[in-house]
Amino acid sequence: MDGRFTRRQLIKGTLAVSLAPPIPLAHRYRVDVPTLPWPAANDIVANTTIPQFPDRSFPITGYGAKNDGKTDNTAAIKKAIDACNAAGGGHVIVPAGGSFLTGAVYLKSNVDLHLEKGAVLKFGGDASKFPNVLTRYEGIECVNHSPMIYAYREKNIGLTGSGTLDAAATSSWNKGSDRAYLETLVAKGTPPEKRVVPGSGHTMRSTFVEPYDCENVLIQGITLKNSMFWQLHPTLCRNVTVDGVSTDPSTAHSNTDGCDPESCDHVVIANCTLGAHDDNIAIKSGRDADGRRVNVPCQNLVVVNCVMNGNWGAITCGSEQTGGIRNVYAYQLTVKGETKFALYVKSNTLRGGFTENVNLDSVSGTFARNFVYVTSTYNSQTGGYVPSFGPFTISNCSSTKIAGKTFDVSGLSNAHVHGFTVANSTFNGVSDASNTLKYVDNAKFTNVTVNGKPI
Repeated sequence: MDGRFTRRQLIKGTLAVSLAPPIPLAHRYRVDVPTLPWPAANDIVANTTIPQFPDRSFPITGYGAKNDGKTDNTAAIKKAIDACNAAGGGHVIVPAGGSFLTGAVYLKSNVDLHLEKGAVLKFGGDASKFPNVLTRYEGIECVNHSPMIYAYREKNIGLTGSGTLDAAATSSWNKGSDRAYLETLVAKGTPPEKRVVPGSGHTMRSTFVEPYDCENVLIQGITLKNSMFWQLHPTLCRNVTVDGVSTDPSTAHSNTDGCDPESCDHVVIANCTLGAHDDNIAIKSGRDADGRRVNVPCQNLVVVNCVMNGNWGAITCGSEQTGGIRNVYAYQLTVKGETKFALYVKSNTLRGGFTENVNLDSVSGTFARNFVYVTSTYNSQTGGYVPSFGPFTISNCSSTKIAGKTFDVSGLSNAHVHGFTVANSTFNGVSDASNTLKYVDNAKFTNVTVNGKPI
């Protein structure tokens, strides 16, 4: 990213700034979060920094972008972002009306990429427009084609507005799931920067939006469509806010998790409609040997006032949890459709890691399998790393339908679940009124009914 400009570019940038209307700061820099029933969760919200941006605007049309749906705007968008960053920050505006075709967009520090209502960024089918970058594929670091929106070691970045990101055209190149190839490279001791996927004869999909090792990230208001893989994937970041975002519930492509915070600290996900053909939110921290090498937990997360419309877990922890997961608070979630679990926690003795202090309050809806499912034998994989689970707390929750058991929670004989507490909850429409609690210590139920009968 070159910050140098010719005199003509500087003049052009100045004109772009002066002609753009100012953006009211109050519209984007506040996030409405109710008071949560846990003091620690309120502290997480209070201490998660939301980035602020100077009140300067850089419309991409001022740098040559055209909204005809066929002109390649990759260079024009880069020029607008570079100018915004060089000026000390502000808002790069994608104006309403028509589609702007582009390759990968790299966000720089102090830049807010703002999509006006009706604006569409359409990501293209030319793989060469998505250069190689450091990323994580299913918990393993590697070099792959850039996500559609990417940033690396940047600070104070935003992706905001009420426009749409559409990745449909990337289906021509954004394919593959050959994680096994990466695992062979890890076993050989190949460093991440030499685990280069493009050109290797193997293919692995790129995520949609991925800030990597960034600080102070705001993703607000946008709609994602036609993802080929995980939709929002903040990785190794600090202070991430996802607010009022809609992700794609389509069944056209598998593994399109709504939001996957991985090895992040202080994450607030609020007021979202999370559609997915997989998990709604999947909290992760690396896989197996490579996860142990990086060894960074995902911790201090709040999920509040969201609608969950994916077909696996509303809140999923793992299976890539080798670096550990702790301090998760989910409040006022409405689950609909064919979502299988309210809480899905999964690991095995190959993955190891821990998931501890996970709390759900006021989660309601229909569930295609269980309300809570905790497994220590995921995919029957085994190794020498015993996972650690618990405590888990469930309160003020309810269901109108559960196709299986309400609770199916299992530890291991040598690694019990460390606490499982349920209180003030009413579960109706439960197909199997029995519950499985295996190798669970300190299980406690207070004022809990299943199909009208107390546990």
